[in-house]
Amino acid sequence: MSNEPMRMANTTQLPAGEHNGALWKLEPAARDLDANVISLAPGEQIGEHQGPALDVLLHVFAGSGVLHTATGALELAVGDIIYLPKHSQRQFIAGELGLGYFSVHQRKTTTGLMPAPRVG
Repeated sequence: MSNEPMRMANTTQLPAGEHNGALWKLEPAARDLDANVISLAPGEQIGEHQGPALDVLLHVFAGSGVLHTATGALELAVGDIIYLPKHSQRQFIAGELGLGYFSVHQRKTTTGLMPAPRVG
């Protein structure tokens, strides 16, 4: 991978709100950041969970939804930038047009929301 700045993706060209899951993720192995674009179809959700030991920044670029937290609910709309402190409780529910957001945080040492299976 080059050490020069480059365009990685364009969110206007991604089918946000039509599918569930990651539409794009930062691929280079040698990096300090993790970043991905998440899409939820209308009415779909990411269940309640405690976030990782990392602060996360989100940018909503498509659709709408609700972010449920330990202290209440935040309506999500296009253009919102949301800060999720490490270990914060969260649940995302997509609105009637689905939800698309860009997520950035320090690189994790593990992947996904589920713990890794035990070996042995």
